[in-house]
Amino acid sequence: MEELFRKYIEKIQRIDTNFVRSFIHDINWNARLIGIKGARGVGKTTLLLQYMKLNYSDNWQESLYVSLDSFSFRGKTLIGLADEFVLNGGKYLFLDEVHKYDNWAQELKNIYDDHAELKVVFTGSSLLEILNSRADLSRRAIVYHMQGLSFREYLEMETSQKFDTFTLEDILTNHIKIANLINSKIKPFRYFESYLKQGYYPFYKEDKDLYEQRLEEVINMMLEIELPLLRGVDIGLVSKIKQVLAIISESVPFTPNVTNLSQKMTVHRTTLMTYLYYLEEVGLTTNLQKEAKGSVKLQKPAKIYLENTNLMFVLSPSNANTGNARETFFANQVGYKNKLNYHEKTDFLVNNVYAFEIGGKDKTNKQIVGIENSFIVADGIEYGYQNKIPLWLFGFLY
Repeated sequence: MEELFRKYIEKIQRIDTNFVRSFIHDINWNARLIGIKGARGVGKTTLLLQYMKLNYSDNWQESLYVSLDSFSFRGKTLIGLADEFVLNGGKYLFLDEVHKYDNWAQELKNIYDDHAELKVVFTGSSLLEILNSRADLSRRAIVYHMQGLSFREYLEMETSQKFDTFTLEDILTNHIKIANLINSKIKPFRYFESYLKQGYYPFYKEDKDLYEQRLEEVINMMLEIELPLLRGVDIGLVSKIKQVLAIISESVPFTPNVTNLSQKMTVHRTTLMTYLYYLEEVGLTTNLQKEAKGSVKLQKPAKIYLENTNLMFVLSPSNANTGNARETFFANQVGYKNKLNYHEKTDFLVNNVYAFEIGGKDKTNKQIVGIENSFIVADGIEYGYQNKIPLWLFGFLY
């Protein structure tokens, strides 16, 4: 316990709280059991340590942060850790990377039932299963999903200015007023291209020259460790899955031919469909469905995008498609808090109400004529007009 506490204090001393993501305010920290899941690299660990530094500095002895993949935790059990921590007056236990611990769900359930005075926060992979766990944590844990930086958050980090978030309805009805407010403070296009290439993962701030290399490592960890470990994906197929990801980034966008893909990868069609579903689960792709009926695992996606634009420029730095990048940005920023589906005549159907066609600054209304609640989302413009809205403005939804 002493070694774990020493490492915790060392981490707290190093953590910077000058910029704290607004996601920290979305969490009900008073709950007894909180789960935060998200793709590797989006900043879950940083968020935990920042919260602890900001809230427990008056009495460190009552709190403890432990990463379950650290050498200091080897040979210990979660139950044993919690018992000893509570015995010594501990009240707030923060557990990182719980998916690295085999029996995490059952032991968290036992801790929850045995220590009513203890509050536990845990983080894990996007593949973390809560609802289907045999321990039935669904009735005990409040689970949040954390995404990478929005364009708004990136601007705050780069300019040290504060910007409000807006709902989708706010943007659709008041986009000219909102754009004018933002343009009066900064020029979004000065930062937009940089964000698309290396602004989604918070670690871009640490060393921009090494950003692509670090992002490649994140991708490899997801494909070579998380998917085989947590979903049983054949490690021998990882190189072929990488090829598929590169094809997605170069497409306009990617419409999968499952039969051809399964033949090239020499896997059964059903296996390929499952793998495509897993890629979305782990946070590498966004699969656009025509309609949400039955098991999503068994449905062929109508379109597949990479989860964010930064992945495009790492997987295919010379051939990333501009139109695909625009649609990927829109899907990533809008899809976080809204439902995305395929639309037969436009690029996206959002919340089963709004239709969106994405394009450049010269994009006209021709494609959406006669479609109710339809909008043009245009890149390369500072201000919109009527139902034509700047693409960058959808980066202020969270």
